[in-house]
Amino acid sequence: MMTAEHQRLAVNAKKPIPLAQWGPYLSERQWGTVREDYSTNGDAWHYFPFEHAHCRSFLWGEDGLAGISDYFGNICFAIALWNGKDEILKERLFGLGNPQGNHGEDVKELYYYLDNIPTHYYMEYLYKYPQQAFPYQELRDQNRAKSKDEPEFEILDTDVFKQNEYFDVKVTYAKQSAEDIFIKIDITNRFSKAADITLLPTVWFYNRWQRGNFKQKPVITALDKTSVKLTHERMEDYFFYFQPADKTLFTENETNTEIVMNKPNESIYTKDAFNTAIIKGENLNALTRKKSGTKFSPVYKMNVAGGATTTVYCRLSNKQTDKPFPQNFKDVFALRKGEADDFYAAILPKGINDDKANIQRQALAGTLWSKQYYHFDVEEWLTQSDGITPVSQSKLTGRNNDWKHLKNQDIILMPDKWEYPWYAAWDLAFQCIPMAVVDPTFAKHQLLLVMREWYMKPDGQLPSYEWNFSDVNPPVQAWAAMKIYNIEKKQKGKGDVDFLKKVFHKLLINFTWWINRKDVNGNNIFEGGFLGLDNIGVFNRSFHFPGEIQLEQADGTSWMGTYALDMMDIAIEIAIHDRSFEDTATKFFEHFVLIAESLNEHGLWNEEDRFFYDVLCVTGAEPVPLRIQSVVGISPLYAVSTISKDKLDKLPDFKKRITWFEDFRKKNNKFWPNEERSEDEEILLSLVPKDRLIDLLQRLLDENGFLSKGGIRALSKYHEQNPYSVMLENNTYSIRYDPGDSTSDMFGGNSNWRGPVWMPINFIIIRSIMKYGVFYGDSLQVEYPTGSGNKLNLQQVAKELSKRVVSIFERDGDNGRRLFGDYNWFYNQPGNEHLINYFEYFHGDTGRGLGASHQTGWTALVAELISEYDDRDGGVRLADEVVMSEASLGYIGDN
Repeated sequence: MMTAEHQRLAVNAKKPIPLAQWGPYLSERQWGTVREDYSTNGDAWHYFPFEHAHCRSFLWGEDGLAGISDYFGNICFAIALWNGKDEILKERLFGLGNPQGNHGEDVKELYYYLDNIPTHYYMEYLYKYPQQAFPYQELRDQNRAKSKDEPEFEILDTDVFKQNEYFDVKVTYAKQSAEDIFIKIDITNRFSKAADITLLPTVWFYNRWQRGNFKQKPVITALDKTSVKLTHERMEDYFFYFQPADKTLFTENETNTEIVMNKPNESIYTKDAFNTAIIKGENLNALTRKKSGTKFSPVYKMNVAGGATTTVYCRLSNKQTDKPFPQNFKDVFALRKGEADDFYAAILPKGINDDKANIQRQALAGTLWSKQYYHFDVEEWLTQSDGITPVSQSKLTGRNNDWKHLKNQDIILMPDKWEYPWYAAWDLAFQCIPMAVVDPTFAKHQLLLVMREWYMKPDGQLPSYEWNFSDVNPPVQAWAAMKIYNIEKKQKGKGDVDFLKKVFHKLLINFTWWINRKDVNGNNIFEGGFLGLDNIGVFNRSFHFPGEIQLEQADGTSWMGTYALDMMDIAIEIAIHDRSFEDTATKFFEHFVLIAESLNEHGLWNEEDRFFYDVLCVTGAEPVPLRIQSVVGISPLYAVSTISKDKLDKLPDFKKRITWFEDFRKKNNKFWPNEERSEDEEILLSLVPKDRLIDLLQRLLDENGFLSKGGIRALSKYHEQNPYSVMLENNTYSIRYDPGDSTSDMFGGNSNWRGPVWMPINFIIIRSIMKYGVFYGDSLQVEYPTGSGNKLNLQQVAKELSKRVVSIFERDGDNGRRLFGDYNWFYNQPGNEHLINYFEYFHGDTGRGLGASHQTGWTALVAELISEYDDRDGGVRLADEVVMSEASLGYIGDN
């Protein structure tokens, strides 16, 4: 079905940049980031704290509440609020920096991504604002006082929402055209009594002129009582229209040097001037008389009756008009909402219940809201001052100093726009899967973007994440590329082979980097280090111990086996269309065989425990298996693929070479990986022999081990009663089952892989088990759960695992959703039942959401699980369901 949104996507796909010019590209936190850190000690949280955010201009971007910007972040719009009691305007979301919380950084606000579509012609955002003074200090004090063994103190633990004494502030964007945006701000008093609130819809310029590279400073100029003109040398003229206001204010988006540097301001027109004018009345008349600046807002003082809603409309447009709000202008909101409904009706599965449909739609909407303008030039950041702190030698030789080539200025999917307002290589790969459901053009663009020359290091390493680009994430890009390719192919009937070729060429370089840098002994056993799993090891796996000590990683080796198999799959798919790729398919097949041999034969498999472990190798001593039952030992399941007879027949050279390779190795008594053939001559390839597969599944499906009510735990519950310890260099390192927030300070203590349920790992496990199940059918059945006596084939197991994961999000009668835990009293209230957050990870026993509360990035994979394994007709949907237009690739270059 070619809906209105699909038609717009078809147009977008043909642009050099496959993006809408305007979208939710404004960050939700710019302070406390590495980009804004010019300190000598690399302490980003203290160098640019929340307390400076309202009065200190940023260098590398902007942030705001429920905001939008153009795709270069030049013009920004967001709302500011005041309840008459706070000491600062509510201009941005508040949260704790890493040193302030008992479990690391965490946003302490209630906000929700209700709706969005790929071209952002329709968007909804809900923010809940207390009528009492916002409990900034209580949140700081309570979290500071709590130990690692206690849960975080959240805003719903305070009293500010207990009596419904708050406002629902809903911001809706509806585009008239690509550069003409209507804005609706609904303020609903959820309390029984009338309450005062001040609203400031604010438009401003990203302060790029402080770098001195503008010919002319941009300016916002008053036209009349209800409109201003925005003039910027890198944009066409824009106009901001608003309904009659109590007053209008102008200032400059420039640092209050008196507060930040103890240096007198050159003028009263600083970034925080609205704050002091509204709250303290300082310079209010001067700001009212001012008729130009780089930051502007109309001011609406309201008294909203209990239960009532007051609405304010604005418009941001490239069109100048005398009638910005014509008689029927409100119709655009209904029209765009209808188009959004049509779009999701076309791409989401039919027949699921309303609750699951809502889970899917909010997950996908949140993914779209997670697009962010990201600007970072590492060389400039290292070598130039921010005007506050001089360049120091420690900075020049400090964090990311070997990434001077990295020059990023793009719209990128963020894992979370508050807690993680920077991309991460493996997060992004997972995020591209749900993105491909709504916009495969952008999904392909994003996956390729991180491989471009201004991202990928010259030696082939992909940037990990902003705090340490040199950390190593699992190499999931090839897997994601095939998933995106198939999502598009199964709907259009034709895949984008050119996309696969581009991915393949780039990943050849990255694969070589892994082989050369992470296989120290050249034996196909890999030492990836961090691998994105934070504290899953008994010690920090990125740490290099002194002396001759090496950690051979079961998951690093498994990821590389998976990588080789995925590259083989890509090469085979391309070779069907371009025979010149046949040789590379053979090459990666051979890589896979050699890695499988190392994984199974060189000490990573523990025959006594029938499980894979990391192995600690100390010169002059016997290797020590680290007998930790974690997803590290489950990771060999990820590497599974099937090759159809049809494809083999089309690639005779590949078939001939792998047959010879098999004969050679078997004749010489060399290891051969799990390879089975079905009746129709389909070949199954996997890292794990069938007998070991059954043993791993027995542990995986044990409710006293890995299997929880909400999916697969990252660490087996076995370690609750059986902690594991190892002594190294006279230090004892220990690990035990830890189902909730991290009780370890490792990696800042803000995430935990020692027991909770993580969506990306569950998604890969479920997909892998399903692949095994499709091949084996009823010929392979296992107990589910282990010890129950209930036998299921692996397709059924995958489906049941998916149900468990989805159940975390579903409403369960009157009890609410398990992900909200003790806060269901709030989400069971009328009007809140439909609200969902997509947490970073989930408690291993209860399913309660933990970590970044709005991380719709990889957690949005739940939408795919619902599509693929729902019980609508008792079947399993392996097809990646999406209807989409033809796609072409593009990127944002320098501006």
